[in-house]
Amino acid sequence: MASNDEQQPLHVLLFPFVAPGHLIPVADMAALFASHGVKCTILTTPANADVIRSAVDGANNAVCSTGAPEIDISTVPFPDVGLAPGVESVVGISSEADRSRLLEAVRLLREPFDRFLADHRPDAVVADSFYPWTTDTAAEHGVPRLCFLGTSMFARACNASLLCSNTLELEGLPPDDPDAIVSLPGLPHRVTLRRGQVMDPRKNELEWNYGKLVNAADQRSYGEVFNSFAELEPGYAEHYRTALGRRVWLVGPVGHASDVLAARSGAGELSLEAERCLRWLDQKPDGSVVFISFGTLTRFTAVEQREVARGLQLSGRNFVWVMSESEAEPSQWMPEGFAELIDPREHGIIFWGWAPQRLILGHSAVGGFVTHCGWNSVLEAVSAGVPLVTWPRHGDQFNNEKLILEVLKIGVSVGSRFSATKVEVRSEVINGEKIAEGIDRVMGDDEEAEAVRKKAVDLRGKARSAIEKEGSSYDDLEQLITELMARRNSVSV
Repeated sequence: MASNDEQQPLHVLLFPFVAPGHLIPVADMAALFASHGVKCTILTTPANADVIRSAVDGANNAVCSTGAPEIDISTVPFPDVGLAPGVESVVGISSEADRSRLLEAVRLLREPFDRFLADHRPDAVVADSFYPWTTDTAAEHGVPRLCFLGTSMFARACNASLLCSNTLELEGLPPDDPDAIVSLPGLPHRVTLRRGQVMDPRKNELEWNYGKLVNAADQRSYGEVFNSFAELEPGYAEHYRTALGRRVWLVGPVGHASDVLAARSGAGELSLEAERCLRWLDQKPDGSVVFISFGTLTRFTAVEQREVARGLQLSGRNFVWVMSESEAEPSQWMPEGFAELIDPREHGIIFWGWAPQRLILGHSAVGGFVTHCGWNSVLEAVSAGVPLVTWPRHGDQFNNEKLILEVLKIGVSVGSRFSATKVEVRSEVINGEKIAEGIDRVMGDDEEAEAVRKKAVDLRGKARSAIEKEGSSYDDLEQLITELMARRNSVSV
């Protein structure tokens, strides 16, 4: 029995949360695992499978030609909880009532997860931290659960500090002062945030309690996998292992690893709009274009959009601005003179819908990135060596901004002060002058801009080396695979 098991590849189940920012890095991680000889299955629902199917197909074209196992997508029905047909992720959520329904659906996914483990007996599961119940379910089947959230170690360490310090810092602060400073204790670097940028148990007890539940479940897990690399977050792997007593493996940047595989196979088809965008970039000088994108969940008001447009006008830079098709009509926000910049695309492009962000960031014409500081976007910019203009909107994005500005020094801030989700009303508006100033501070000709750009380029080299043979992330992944294989063999004997 043991001999037969040893001849089979390691089988890992990946179970991502129902959000693009969680699904996409898991698909990239599956491609990376498969390139190391691991059989991967991604468990999700039909609409969420559609989000990653092309990426998985491309990865299979690349890895299967080398004899590696094919990545499977196993789908289960999305629970009927009263959401509109086709809404199976946070993308379609626009109210607190819908958010509650989605959380109920997430809870009901426990049964198909349990059934998969019983039927297929994988050697390990990489489960999203937002499914805290997977720790106990996996333990019931004797399957080691590795947690994965898709954010930085820095942000997770900040969150753990906040949750585990009994909110002593918050309790001593005026409850209605969002600018009051909160210090996070016990971290490798000094970290302070505004009260309006962190979870507050007195304002959202449900979020706070869920955060504690997630943290406790992750502590009981076999370990944690991060889409990061050692040189990106100096001191935080050691902090996790010693101060927090948790086992961690850094295997990223998984997006860049996936792109390398795709390039080897020649995989990947682009829409006509994406092709036109890349050809337009070909005509622009190196480093002359600012890229503006805020992820799949961020929604701007018409007033905020107008200020972004003003900032682009004031900067005088070429630009590619990605906007959701659900955003306000141009007539509601477009300032006077802006239409001339994008017709006939002389100085800028508005890219409606999904854009090939990694390809755009990797183009030599792009010299700066205005971003919400989602971790996937940060890693893509780091892998491309593009400096950042930071504009966090909510959650871990403010922690990621601290890492970018104060530890890595590869960006500048527009001064976003308060956190809010897309179902909340924002009262803060960043004006066009601040946006233009941020762009100039990373794309200008002064010493500050040159220093930021140099650090970004240096970090790009480290990101790419990390996933290569004998790189830090390559070695971490090999160590994890070896350990899981040894565990399987010892159990089978």
